[in-house]
Amino acid sequence: MVKILVVDDDQGMREFMEIMLSKEGYDVTSIGDPVKAIDLCRKTAFDLVITDLKMPKISGIEFLKVIKDQRPDTLVILITAYASGETAINAMKEGAYDYVEKGGSIEELKKVVRSALLKKGLIESDNQEEEANTETTVENSFCGMIGTNREMIKIFATIKKVSDTLANILILGESGTGKELVARAIHENSSRSKMHFKPINSGGIPENLLESELFGYMKGSFTGAYADKAGFFEMARGGTIFLDEIGELSPVLQVKLLRVVQEKTFRRIGGAEDIKVDVRIISATNQDLKEKVKKGEFREDLYYRLNVIPIFLPPLRERKEDIPLLINHFIEKYARMFGKEIRNISSYAMELLMNYPFPGNIRELENIIERSVAMESSNIILPESLTLSTDTTIGASRFDIEITDKGINLNTELEKIEKIMIEKALQKTKGSKTKAAELLNVTFDSLRYRIEKLGVE
Repeated sequence: MVKILVVDDDQGMREFMEIMLSKEGYDVTSIGDPVKAIDLCRKTAFDLVITDLKMPKISGIEFLKVIKDQRPDTLVILITAYASGETAINAMKEGAYDYVEKGGSIEELKKVVRSALLKKGLIESDNQEEEANTETTVENSFCGMIGTNREMIKIFATIKKVSDTLANILILGESGTGKELVARAIHENSSRSKMHFKPINSGGIPENLLESELFGYMKGSFTGAYADKAGFFEMARGGTIFLDEIGELSPVLQVKLLRVVQEKTFRRIGGAEDIKVDVRIISATNQDLKEKVKKGEFREDLYYRLNVIPIFLPPLRERKEDIPLLINHFIEKYARMFGKEIRNISSYAMELLMNYPFPGNIRELENIIERSVAMESSNIILPESLTLSTDTTIGASRFDIEITDKGINLNTELEKIEKIMIEKALQKTKGSKTKAAELLNVTFDSLRYRIEKLGVE
């Protein structure tokens, strides 16, 4: 049986946690004196220690250091009223597994305890939901895409259905939602998977160069054309070409592309012969092509030719249940890349990310985690390493933050952002803290603590 030690000088809190954790099936011992707790840990090996960060006789940091020194494998979870404070962050750097806010929900504490014990292999999953999540890990990690969101599961099913058809596909979605991943998944699940997949960003190449990249050119057709060159359509013969940012194509290139789509033929620049090509065309855009058609900026006939099967990718803010999965995936990826032992993210850092709108979608989340893993010196990602700067996140129009040469206090700036979000939630709910807590996905006690701490009126 898992042995847990609870250390807290508040007898009521201590007894409450002992009863609550005992009901979960753990062997729980509680003690109010941290010095006596140290002596007890020397004699008895506990799997997990839950301790208040602020205690008499010895500081929480000193207590943590002693415990980790004499029992390095013992997990330590901190209970603190200052979840974003420097003391809690220093404790994480000293080896604490995670911390939870004093006054937070019981379920949150249970969740952190269970997560710690599962990660160390001290307990096995006996929860149907957890087993279901484990069983569907492979299914929900489809061709490099991760998701349990209902719309994402539908997209995975659609990809399987349409992969072997000849129909052209148009992938719609905001920047950073993973449109190229969808295109690659379609190619990899098709009978063309052994042939080339050729992606090209239509908006990132000047028009004159884009034409030669797509269709190739003949020797001598223009200055610098010293030899014949095949374009992407020829190189993708028998395979798939992915035209990203299709809405950026010029009217001239739209006409030439329409010919390829309709007749499966094209000519190289400077060429006199038609070249027949068998290629699957997948397009993508973050623009409203219907609106561009109305304005005469995009050919209607080309739009309908490309948009035989549309696939819409939802933004990350509409699939929040996938954020923890993506975070864990990126932590594992970059911890391995940078040779670090980081395997987890603190509950407070996770909460900040869960409440963040991600205008840059999955690409932005990946960048945040990559930077955090690179900068983090502890074994867990902490709020201070989440570089949610205005350049890459919410935008200076909403949060006017300027990073001077002298730098900024990240915790202070994060608190400003947090305060604005809370104020907006309270405005939306006409002052109802209960409804505001629901909108922000935090507990009522947690919201009340933040309101008092940040001075929200």
